[in-house]
Amino acid sequence: MRQVFLLSFGAVFSLTSAAQVQSPEGFLGYRLGKQFTPHYRVVEYFRHVAMQASNQVKIVEYGTTYEGRPLLAAIVTSPTNMVQLEEIRRNNLRLTGLEEGQGNLNGPVIVWLTYNVHGNEAVSTEAAMLTLYELLSKYTAWLKEAVVIIDPCANPDGHSRYVNWYMQMVGVQPNIDPDAREHHEPWPGGRFNHYHFDLNRDWAWQSQRETQQRIAFYQQWMPQVHGDFHEMGVEQPYYFAPAAEPYHKEITSWQREFQSILGKNIAQYFDRNHRLYFTRETFDLLYPSYGDTWPTFNGAIGMTYEQGGSGRAGLSILTNNGDTLTLSKRIENQHTAGMATIEIAVQQRKRLLEEFRNYFAQALTYPTGAYKSFIISAGNDPHKLKTLTEYLDRNQIRYGLAANAMTVKAFNYRNGKEETVNVTRNDLVITIAQPKSVLVKVLFNPRTVLADSVTYDATAWALPYAMDLEAYAAAERIASTAYKAPEFVKNQPPQGGAYAYLAPWRHFNHARLLAAWLKNGLNVRFAEQAFTLNGTAYQAGTLVVSKADNTHVNNFDQLVNNIANNLQVNIQPTQTGLVASGIDLGSTAFRLVRPFKVALIAGEGISPTAFGEAWHFFDHWLAYPVTVVHHSMIERMDWNKYDVIIMPSGNYRNLDMNTVKSWLRRGGKLIAIEDAINAFADKEGFFIKTKKEEKEKDAKPPKPEELIKKYGDRRRDELTNSVEGAIFRVAMDTTHPLAFGYTPTYFTLKHTNNFYEFLEEGWNVGVLKPNSHVDGFVGSKAKEKLNNTLVFGVENFGRGTLIYLVDSPIYRHSWQGGHLLMSNAIFLVGR
Repeated sequence: MRQVFLLSFGAVFSLTSAAQVQSPEGFLGYRLGKQFTPHYRVVEYFRHVAMQASNQVKIVEYGTTYEGRPLLAAIVTSPTNMVQLEEIRRNNLRLTGLEEGQGNLNGPVIVWLTYNVHGNEAVSTEAAMLTLYELLSKYTAWLKEAVVIIDPCANPDGHSRYVNWYMQMVGVQPNIDPDAREHHEPWPGGRFNHYHFDLNRDWAWQSQRETQQRIAFYQQWMPQVHGDFHEMGVEQPYYFAPAAEPYHKEITSWQREFQSILGKNIAQYFDRNHRLYFTRETFDLLYPSYGDTWPTFNGAIGMTYEQGGSGRAGLSILTNNGDTLTLSKRIENQHTAGMATIEIAVQQRKRLLEEFRNYFAQALTYPTGAYKSFIISAGNDPHKLKTLTEYLDRNQIRYGLAANAMTVKAFNYRNGKEETVNVTRNDLVITIAQPKSVLVKVLFNPRTVLADSVTYDATAWALPYAMDLEAYAAAERIASTAYKAPEFVKNQPPQGGAYAYLAPWRHFNHARLLAAWLKNGLNVRFAEQAFTLNGTAYQAGTLVVSKADNTHVNNFDQLVNNIANNLQVNIQPTQTGLVASGIDLGSTAFRLVRPFKVALIAGEGISPTAFGEAWHFFDHWLAYPVTVVHHSMIERMDWNKYDVIIMPSGNYRNLDMNTVKSWLRRGGKLIAIEDAINAFADKEGFFIKTKKEEKEKDAKPPKPEELIKKYGDRRRDELTNSVEGAIFRVAMDTTHPLAFGYTPTYFTLKHTNNFYEFLEEGWNVGVLKPNSHVDGFVGSKAKEKLNNTLVFGVENFGRGTLIYLVDSPIYRHSWQGGHLLMSNAIFLVGR
């Protein structure tokens, strides 16, 4: 069977290969499919190939993972192309307009294949080795027309977690019984990276180091074709393009057409080998943070490939039809799809390059779209602007300052209205007339156009909402000049030292400052009310670190200023605690924040990604210590060791409520996020209540014809009660510490179907009022039910505090506007 498969591409055979290159079997000492290959051996094989065929293969180590494993890719092409590889790369960038000069269409097509972004979908890494070998041993004719970039493992940490576990579980012979332990991974599974992030949801948001490094490397090449290789459930066959609806409206007719061209080419090989497959179902092209959509919005034709199996299949497993699904079969399918992709890209080289050039030429000269410019107000906090510009730089999105002060009609993201806007020369402007035009439109357009409500992920994500920015979208193109970031002026302690230092509370960087001061043993206070001091108005939340509170600290002034300088946060010294208006610095309304100990719950029943968001938040965003406690330890641990306990979304069915209540009464602070709230909802002693279905008093029984439903519409009928990652406008009580640093309007991304009543006792800090929906799909019944529901609430419990975050403010770290709110919950809320 395998020999027939290998001959299926025989029309382009060329046996003039690098004779010294060993096959994967020859190098590894076993046939592919016999076992899973550890990541370090995959790396060794790729380096062996590059060493033996150096005139055709170049290895690029483009980064490392959190656990220190190398991220690498093989660039494979003909000897002639390899000699001029740098010129090929730069010529391709000239076609995009990202590099100056006129690119030509004489170069090879660039095909990028990404494998194993989900670590326990490990078959694709095995297939990558076979694809590399056969490109050099059998299909070198293609390499005259193509540069093929193979990333064999985009998630080495997850891959290693899965492979190491599986090798410990499997016996002398794999057990095909689906009940065998080798088919059931323990929490969190190998799908995710070190911090339990789904890297295939991180392409656009780039919160993880693997993604950041891959995106930087990707943009050095900007391929015409990108393939992203995955696995799905054991009972599924194989999926390849064309994708399912909905397609994002910015996807071009050619990108759609090539999906079908590719699908037909793959199908002929699967038909020949009598392999089942499907297309145009499940996997759509809408959400911008996938391995198919982000490349698509960057000019490529991006495609997903899904093989049945995943981490559950192991080396072999019995399926429902009585067949045995083996690793060898899965490798062959992934290899076939990859080779067919390269083959059709070579055949379509000329058209691919022409359409690629046209894509970017239109972006530069005749970009289409209702909005031509996006205006980011200079009134935003400087740290927010820096966060945005750093993100734009990572994605090679061009921006500048408005060239002239002017008045324009524009859409106001904050109130959702078209209005007259005064543009100043300090406002940041992003126009769609640039190489990354499509990506700009996808990320900034205030409305997502949905061709179909049945979709795979979130349906709204516009950056001004996600980053909590004052921003506007204008229909006219606004000229801009070069942007110059404001220079940070270092803080200097005054002669003789200060009475105290003050820092505003407007951005997450201010929370990082508080965390750093606390870690260094400083006592810090925050203002519960606004005040005016030395001619400056300070809002509630303002931080004050005084000499009086820190007599135990040597070099007080120098330490305070050095920490602020390291974080580039400006602080203001004062020589008096007497204010012009409001509360004096010695008032009890300045609440003391001491260093405290935080526990974060992990383990079975907890969402791995929800836990990972919080873990990564503490380690890499807040830089504040946290103790990760396994769920199984909850009943045995000493709760009194911890001041704050965070419960990420999950099932806490076995939580001992007596222990929780006792700890809360003594002054503990518990933060329950998303599904974790259900541990307290409708329980005795707590005021959080789920919102029930409202039934009309005079409701009549349904008519007989109303009971008749179409089976084919069942999925859409279910969606009437669902929220598919939609944005809502939240009314905030900005007098409460949970909302300090925010305006009365906050935008939340709602992706769970949890509905809670307002708290009868406690503080309803963030709520959804009628007509709060902003963007994204929400079912008609769900939209009605969401009216007058809780988003963020605080319940006092004895001396302690229970904080309810119905929507995660740190979701996928795509929602950076919520990071300050999470910090409020950790640092400011509570008695």
